[in-house]
Amino acid sequence: MTTTDADTNKSINESINKNTTTAHQKPRLNFWQIWNVSFGFLGVQFGFALQNANASRILSDLGADLHSLSLFWLVAPIMGLLIQPIVGSASDKTWNRLGRRNPYILAGGFAAAIGMLLMPNSATLASFITPLFFGAMMLALMDASFNLAFQPFRALVSDMVPAEQRNVGYSIQSFLINIGAVFGSILPFVLTNVIGLENTASAGSVAPSVIWAFYIGASVMLGSVLWTVFRTKEYAPGTNGLAPLEQNDIEQTISDKLAEFFGLMKTMPSTMKQLALVQFFSWFALFIMWVYTMPAIAQHIWGIDAKWFDPHYLESIGTIPAHIAKAKGSAGDWVGIIFAAYSFFAAIASLCMAKVASKVGRKLTYSVSLLAGGIGYLSIILMQNPELIMVNLGITQIEVPQGAVDLFLPMVGIGIAWAAILAMPYAILAGSLPVKQTGVYMGIFNFTIAAPQIVSGIFAGWILTAVFNNQAVYIIMMAGVSMILAALSVYFVKDGTEDKITTCNDN
Repeated sequence: MTTTDADTNKSINESINKNTTTAHQKPRLNFWQIWNVSFGFLGVQFGFALQNANASRILSDLGADLHSLSLFWLVAPIMGLLIQPIVGSASDKTWNRLGRRNPYILAGGFAAAIGMLLMPNSATLASFITPLFFGAMMLALMDASFNLAFQPFRALVSDMVPAEQRNVGYSIQSFLINIGAVFGSILPFVLTNVIGLENTASAGSVAPSVIWAFYIGASVMLGSVLWTVFRTKEYAPGTNGLAPLEQNDIEQTISDKLAEFFGLMKTMPSTMKQLALVQFFSWFALFIMWVYTMPAIAQHIWGIDAKWFDPHYLESIGTIPAHIAKAKGSAGDWVGIIFAAYSFFAAIASLCMAKVASKVGRKLTYSVSLLAGGIGYLSIILMQNPELIMVNLGITQIEVPQGAVDLFLPMVGIGIAWAAILAMPYAILAGSLPVKQTGVYMGIFNFTIAAPQIVSGIFAGWILTAVFNNQAVYIIMMAGVSMILAALSVYFVKDGTEDKITTCNDN
């Protein structure tokens, strides 16, 4: 949008009474309307958090070694790369009695629930292929389904929320995402330490606490998705600032859609290209954290030797010693606790991030937040005290190494970075996208999320083995450097779409 266009639009908007709704203006929403639009994110992220905190644990129990873990995780960004642009383009050109985005959100919710029910049962269900590959297939199904729901959710907020409330919309979305992540991450720990389910697994099987956590997660996800679908009435095309749905959009062939898609990639807004560098470094770091935090803290804090993550060695000895199985189970549960911690800190940060951005600007808020995350990653290497202490977590007491408790401090910085990653790039980007093609451009933008994860997945395992001798804590340090580079890269982003930022109290 040119400066002249922006000035013209501003004059038009100022001349229209804010309580009057026209075909060219989205009505202001109250807090609960914005909440309902985003509520499904809570459940989708509940499931996504279970996946992030436990997929490496499940795949490791089913026979994956440290080198191959990142390769199995590749299915996640690849699914995002394939699914989101297709769904984005399709949802831009859909309208039926459920709406424009809601049909895809609903389909993604049901498909993800199926994957969540099946993945932890891979050892039981896999008859014709190994449990490890069946588990990887279910990881692919889950991530494809999460992406099927995520992308329309992003576009739904852009469709429903007026420009002057956009930062509030994405901040509420970020808050709900992180609340879902908190409860999803701690669920296996709660099922073990409060309910009493077993958290250890023999080779080739999955711990009962993880299996039941996935059952509960599937139910929570479906319930929250249904809440948004049935509590949000989408605006029809051609009303409230949305572009009309044209007949040639509906009649396009697959080849026409592909040609349009690649054409849009060539002409994407400059803001999207500038954000791509920031996205690369930040998502490269996040992927490493999700894949390798469990073995990193198991080795660095619980003192488990790297050989206990080698399936060939485990096969050679036959039975995993009880103290090793217990330590790996405890480390796996603690990953859920610290992931819940960074999500909790992110939820708090998301509540005030819109106000901070209104004071100092989106770019500075974004950059400082990413810097906090990088420092958080790097400080993990300092947390190594093996002395056992009793910790009261409110719901239960547990004995863990002091170094494990110290990990809460790095999670503050990582949580702040995560809150910014979930909100700031979308708030910066949304104002530069054409209304008619918001969904497909949001899908294209997912390339900047998927591509760095694919690069990380291909090379991280090799780097861990060849450079760091399977000492996983050092690859977490590499992630910290990457996050700091992301913070520096924000300098190159031109944010010319700073909207008036309101708070929830303005509604």
